[in-house]
Amino acid sequence: MKTKTLYRPVGEKEMILIIESGYKRFPPRLEWQPIFYPVLNEEYASEIAEKWNTRDGFGNYLGFVTQFEVSEEIYNQYPAQNVGARNHNELWVPSEKLEIFNEAIIGDIKVIKIYVGDHFKRSESPEIENLISKLKKQ
Repeated sequence: MKTKTLYRPVGEKEMILIIESGYKRFPPRLEWQPIFYPVLNEEYASEIAEKWNTRDGFGNYLGFVTQFEVSEEIYNQYPAQNVGARNHNELWVPSEKLEIFNEAIIGDIKVIKIYVGDHFKRSESPEIENLISKLKKQ
């Protein structure tokens, strides 16, 4: 089966839900979020995690870059959108299709980078603290 590699920058709350899924799926979107948008390259995911997530108190000032594989068949069903600079490319998956998209994830969702904002104090989640310690050593 052919796959495509995608990335998703997330904050602490979304990361906890990914952990609770066994690193297998992304959580449902909130009612005001009509689109799930994984990004097509690590550079753009890192930019969002570092410049946006680390300034967001809702995500505890943490930015995680996740990486995952999805079947090419499902990938090709959704339009890639450029939303700014040349490398700012996202796959736009309607929120109501997220479950189908999650089923097309091959293997685990991996955390490949973490950014810690200036206002981060501590996580109440031992799993998050473990990820921070592990990734800071790399």
